[in-house]
Amino acid sequence: MIRLVQIICFIVVNITLAQTTLKAKVIGIKDGDTVVVLDSLNNQTTLRLAEVDCSEKNQPFGTKAKQFTSDQIYLKTIKYVVTDIDRYGRNIAMIFYDTDNKYLSVEIIKAGMGWHYKRYSKSKELAVFEDKAKENKIGLWLDKNPIPPSAWRNKK
Repeated sequence: MIRLVQIICFIVVNITLAQTTLKAKVIGIKDGDTVVVLDSLNNQTTLRLAEVDCSEKNQPFGTKAKQFTSDQIYLKTIKYVVTDIDRYGRNIAMIFYDTDNKYLSVEIIKAGMGWHYKRYSKSKELAVFEDKAKENKIGLWLDKNPIPPSAWRNKK
């Protein structure tokens, strides 16, 4: 079952990469799901990761999510596909990195460093990875009652 999910994710990633794919170097990590990139023309762009929502900075696992994202892509040249623009004017993007085109949102969810943002994603594969992380109590799922970032933000 997991192998089938991995194959499906691989196909989806490759289809997505066939769309308009941009390249840039990651020069900043704002939090687990927001990064700053610098393109070849020295333009800085803030990218909000698609399909995932990470804990806020002052929320449990917020610092760990930021560190995870940093460990994965900081100072690396990444490929990304803009899927939308959020209400703050940030580009929402699918980010791919390393030679095997890892999809950052998948890696975050598999590591238990973020929630599958079901409100903005219909990916059944990401839901499977989140369920597996919960089942195995990985990352934020160690907490008995983790609070989704959207609920955390609404409490403020």
